[in-house]
Amino acid sequence: MAITTIAPTILTEDPNEYNEIVKKYFNFAKRVHIDISDGTLTDQKTIAETAIWWPKGWTVDIHMITATPSVHLDNLIKLKPNLVIFHAEANEDLLPIFKKLHEANIKVGVAIIKSVYPGNIKNILQEADYALIFSGTLGKYGGKAEPLLMEKAALIRDIKPSIEIGWDGGANEENTHLITHAGVDVINVGSAIAKAPDAAAAFNKINKLTEKEEVV
Repeated sequence: MAITTIAPTILTEDPNEYNEIVKKYFNFAKRVHIDISDGTLTDQKTIAETAIWWPKGWTVDIHMITATPSVHLDNLIKLKPNLVIFHAEANEDLLPIFKKLHEANIKVGVAIIKSVYPGNIKNILQEADYALIFSGTLGKYGGKAEPLLMEKAALIRDIKPSIEIGWDGGANEENTHLITHAGVDVINVGSAIAKAPDAAAAFNKINKLTEKEEVV
């Protein structure tokens, strides 16, 4: 049994491409991470949350790259995903947003970019179900996994031991095992799966790396 979940990432600005990615991932993905960017935290814009869908049986985490979470809240509640992740550097207080999502039985998470120190957002982490250590480039595939950022997992766990910890950015066959043993529960994998000649084979190979219990 895998000790860490591998979640393929969907990132696109094209609804048709989104549909094709969903079809491609349908036969092997169980938990999927969908990036939505409205251009307020980064210049990159993606497909809107109003245009996404997913097959029955998927566990879906939506990563909202937005400075204004409240603008999207009603749409997200209608979608009923497993989890919605917002950024600590958003321009709004996340705690009322978290409360409304919890009332709708939707889990909440906070994305922690490179410059954010977990100790500075204790109040947010204590109310969150999930913390996303972000090592990539907002709104783009092809990020680099920076090993020093893995130290944030222990800092986050000290603040809230029960929290689920995710990783986003540069995960691939070469570093998945290392990220797993840093204490990460969910590794979101973008281009290493999306751009592979055989997405299912790439997923299975990366997933296998989480099953090795020894540290290498």
